[in-house]
Amino acid sequence: MWWKGLLVAMVTPFKEDGTVDVEGIRRIVEFHINSGTDVLVPCGTTGEVATLFEEEWELVIKTVVDASAGRIKVVAGAGGYNTAEVVERARTAQQLGVDGILSVCPYYNKPTQEGLYQHFKKVAESVSIPVIVYNVPSRTSRNIEPATIRRLSEVDNIVAIKEASGNVEQAMEIKYLCGDRITLLSGEDSLTLPLMSVGGKGIVSVVGNIIPQDVKALISAFERGDTQSAYNWAIKLFPISKAMFIETNPIPVKTAMNILKMPAGPLRLPLTPMQEENKRKLYDVLLSYGLIEGEKV
Repeated sequence: MWWKGLLVAMVTPFKEDGTVDVEGIRRIVEFHINSGTDVLVPCGTTGEVATLFEEEWELVIKTVVDASAGRIKVVAGAGGYNTAEVVERARTAQQLGVDGILSVCPYYNKPTQEGLYQHFKKVAESVSIPVIVYNVPSRTSRNIEPATIRRLSEVDNIVAIKEASGNVEQAMEIKYLCGDRITLLSGEDSLTLPLMSVGGKGIVSVVGNIIPQDVKALISAFERGDTQSAYNWAIKLFPISKAMFIETNPIPVKTAMNILKMPAGPLRLPLTPMQEENKRKLYDVLLSYGLIEGEKV
């Protein structure tokens, strides 16, 4: 089982003219391979997938797969609210050589639990690679309920759930209903340790874009039974994890990456540059963490 540990929800770096920064993507891939990241997840929410044209979506995935060259697993975002279109995207991602797909809960349409089950079942049956279901009700207006996840766990290649409801009790219910039939992954950096304590196996991380070694250290400590070290890492990571959501993701993480001279570049509308007050708060958090030098602003 490779779909565990540190999965990083990659940003999509853009050039100043707004085009995809292909060389930046390659640099990001090398950074994560050298940092010990387990899985790269391009073209998700953090990758501004909603603003990517189809050909750009394919370019980003192809670039990550080619740059990875089998040295790190790649799970591509392939989701939406039109099941037929998601099926086509999943098939295309498989053809591009990804190891798996991450598929978000259909948004806007507000399907019933039966509709959610049928949607993900259809998507999973259209490919032969592992599928990770992504539950993020704050963005989609629909919660994939634990009973629905239990049904989905019986579909052969639905292997994991990225649980970003923020509800630890719901995560426990998923483990109670599904056992080891589905892998529980945290969808929120600040809840990595709490979810691992109830059976989670890792995190699809935003803050991992900038400090993957530290997030991996938390996970590794917990896995080897060193709960005190895992707790210490969780407390250290908490302020910076929360700072990644001062404004809508991925505004803060791309801002942080630009401050740290990492490939990120501008955002695409309707996302806008970070407000100066919040940017100062982010700067102070990066300073306190030791990622930059200087004085608080």
